[in-house]
Amino acid sequence: MEIRPYAATDAPATLSVFLAAVTETASAHYSAEQIDAWARPAERDLNQWNLARKSHNTYVATIGVEVAGFADVGDDGYIDMMFVAPKFGRRGVAAALLAHLHDIAAGAGASELHTNASITARTFFEQHGFAVVAEQHPVTLGVEMTNYKMKLLL
Repeated sequence: MEIRPYAATDAPATLSVFLAAVTETASAHYSAEQIDAWARPAERDLNQWNLARKSHNTYVATIGVEVAGFADVGDDGYIDMMFVAPKFGRRGVAAALLAHLHDIAAGAGASELHTNASITARTFFEQHGFAVVAEQHPVTLGVEMTNYKMKLLL
């Protein structure tokens, strides 16, 4: 597995990973209505996706020539996205990405890592030392979701 900075050529693969992770992996914890509001595949513009990934300090994990997952971290330690392709689940991809983000955030002087973790991701983050700060109920396209504000002191 290799972890490297995101490149514009990664846009299609990372969008595909995101959509598969939300529609397949997260569907174990969210209703079809919630998954539709979260994923919104018809609304995803590849150019906008690329710009967002580039502006969010995104890293890509590859196994062979395939993008297995991706994640981002701000200088303040905020992890906005961390997704792994379902076919690469439970193979250490998320753990490797998180370790990389930890090093990046610490190097930038962040005092903590923090995220809004899905129900699906909560256990993963807890296993890596994050604590739940609050349960949240954001509304996306009129559909209420559940996620968890979580943090890990660096």
